[in-house]
Amino acid sequence: MVRKTLFALTASAAMATTAFAMAEKDIVDTAAEAGSFETLLAAATAAGLVDTLKGDGPFTVFAPTDDAFAALPEGTVETLLKPENQDQLVAILTYHVVPGKVMSTDLSDDMTAATVQGGEITIDLDNGVMINEASVVSADIEASNGVIHVIDAVILPPES
Repeated sequence: MVRKTLFALTASAAMATTAFAMAEKDIVDTAAEAGSFETLLAAATAAGLVDTLKGDGPFTVFAPTDDAFAALPEGTVETLLKPENQDQLVAILTYHVVPGKVMSTDLSDDMTAATVQGGEITIDLDNGVMINEASVVSADIEASNGVIHVIDAVILPPES
């Protein structure tokens, strides 16, 4: 009996340590470790946003996958990564970020949220979870300074 209890306590402690260790990585390191956000991370670097996303936060990032960026018209990513287009790139990337830590359980149908860019995104829960026209494919990936929700499309801020 003591042996079973000790084993259960050890297993629980190991699992808690693993979960805590995962949450010790910031948003950038968590995204890098996932392996499907190379384009997003390259764009964040070109936009000068890496240090911000490694900061205290908390931030909620709706992170498009590499496939989402690949679905953009040919040449779009390359054009955005040019230094002369940094302002446009910053606007697009910061439109994917909401201040604070918003978990999936915090969402309600047809709610809007102000982005760091200054525009608003709309959450639709009628057919799965949609952020504007993008579907959330994986939610609530916790990081030490916020949370990542993986989306299947790049969302663009409304033109001013």
